[in-house]
Amino acid sequence: MVVNNLISMRLRVVKALLSFAIAGALIAAPAALQGPYDVVIRGGRVLDGMGNPWILADVAIRDGRFVRIGRVEGTASLEIDAKGRYVSPGWIDMMDQSGAVLPKNGLAENKLRMGVTSAIGGEGGTPVPAERVAEYFAGLEKNGISINFGSYFSETQPRNAVIGNTSREPTAEELLKMQGVLEIAMRAGAMGMTTALIYPPSSFAKTEELVEMAKVAGRYGGIYATHMRDEGKDLIASITEAITIGERGGLPVEIFHLKAAWQPGWGTLMAEAGRTIEAARARGVDVAADLYVYMAGGTGLEATIPTWAQEGGRGELIKRLKDPEIRARLKKEIVTGVPGWSNLVEAAGGWDHVVLANARNDANAKFTGKTLAAIATELGKDPADAAFDLVAEGSGRVMAIYHMMSEPDVETALRFPWTSIGSDAGAAATEGGGDPTGLTHPRAYGNFPRVIARYVRERGVLTLEQAIRKMTSWPATRMRLTGRGAIREGLWADVVIFDYDAIQDRATYDEPRLSPTGIDYVLVNGVVVIDHDKHTGARPGKVLYGQGRSIGTTGTQGTLGTTGTRPFLSQIIAR
Repeated sequence: MVVNNLISMRLRVVKALLSFAIAGALIAAPAALQGPYDVVIRGGRVLDGMGNPWILADVAIRDGRFVRIGRVEGTASLEIDAKGRYVSPGWIDMMDQSGAVLPKNGLAENKLRMGVTSAIGGEGGTPVPAERVAEYFAGLEKNGISINFGSYFSETQPRNAVIGNTSREPTAEELLKMQGVLEIAMRAGAMGMTTALIYPPSSFAKTEELVEMAKVAGRYGGIYATHMRDEGKDLIASITEAITIGERGGLPVEIFHLKAAWQPGWGTLMAEAGRTIEAARARGVDVAADLYVYMAGGTGLEATIPTWAQEGGRGELIKRLKDPEIRARLKKEIVTGVPGWSNLVEAAGGWDHVVLANARNDANAKFTGKTLAAIATELGKDPADAAFDLVAEGSGRVMAIYHMMSEPDVETALRFPWTSIGSDAGAAATEGGGDPTGLTHPRAYGNFPRVIARYVRERGVLTLEQAIRKMTSWPATRMRLTGRGAIREGLWADVVIFDYDAIQDRATYDEPRLSPTGIDYVLVNGVVVIDHDKHTGARPGKVLYGQGRSIGTTGTQGTLGTTGTRPFLSQIIAR
């Protein structure tokens, strides 16, 4: 009887305690479940970014983060009616060219108008040397940027700093110095190491050099990202080299703007590229790629000139172009090819598929938009001579559009599960202005909406969920962007709200600066930056730092050892 009484008493105590606990929980409910919120997006079709089908839900944001998804009671400073609209995580540009523009103009209007909330730059490196990378990032944070931005550091930057623009291998001592320069950049927050092996002086670096440099980036959690040596006839060999550098360097590989830029290989080369990458992934190599969804690439017109003639820089190239014998040799090599040189004239199928985009010369501006074949006819010259003269007469880098890809190959690349989307274009310095590289290409204004408009809605290459994943959670996972890429409680609130039926890229080769339609709102870190095609002036963007910054700050594992036992490479160099 006594035992029963004790049990009964204990049960009453437990019940009372549970009642108090439940009541306390109800009284002090988690703040995330209560208003007021900063923003509530009401009644939209929410795509989480992970590839799942949409759900009908409200999305509440506070202090820059998602705090509740589902039925949201309570008030908000800003309520957005998203009925009939899709609500997506912000889109991530995996190959951006905004690094030099953002310190001058951080608004990034053309990027944001096409839904890009985060951008990864640095194909050509940072616009400052390694010892100023930390200062560069701090300046972006101080002055304010409207998008989130991170950057790689180019292997060419330490190469030029140590041995200059020269076609030779570094000595062991020079290589050590180059590694030290890269280490400084990695510790300052660079996301990894890039190469642009189609262009000199990057093209002068051999595989062994790149492997040794990649080891430094890899030890700081970096990625090796590359514009490969060739994207045409020698595409598979170039992919194999990139995989080798990542595999031996001990770091992931990102192939920039994957393409099969060689007319004889259309329909077969891209599939073979996919098999090559998938075979590497099957054996454990972390390799993936990004692409833009246009059939023409764009770069300098000097890319039509074999790279050996460009050693020493632009001044030396112009001197060589004045020599008739060298001109004759160059013209012959454009026809026959040169081992190790990516021949874009051949890739495009001839001069009638190469279009002048920016002459950088008032007298030659009249030729803009014309093919090199047509320009040559008008001038009464051989097309190669016309190209050489345009390059020599430009006050800066003369730019061209190269029509060298096929749409079926672009569609094949889109279907690979490991591809993401990159524009290879930068933020415009002025509203409605051109790309900072001087190239006028529609990808700068239309690339991301085009993925949905053309390849989801019109052609059915991807489902909407697949397309959104390629622009959100997959690149965020790929770049180790903790807290981004999905709509989930606790993550940073980067958002694109769009009308599926109305979203449309409008930029063309003839009118490349037309903004898309169908994007209602863009939010960066919980702040509205685009409201129906109007930039609000807000600058809530953050710098996206690479993992090496935490290693450099905390003094954990260094390149050649730990800070507690052996000095960093950069400290060795400084002695």
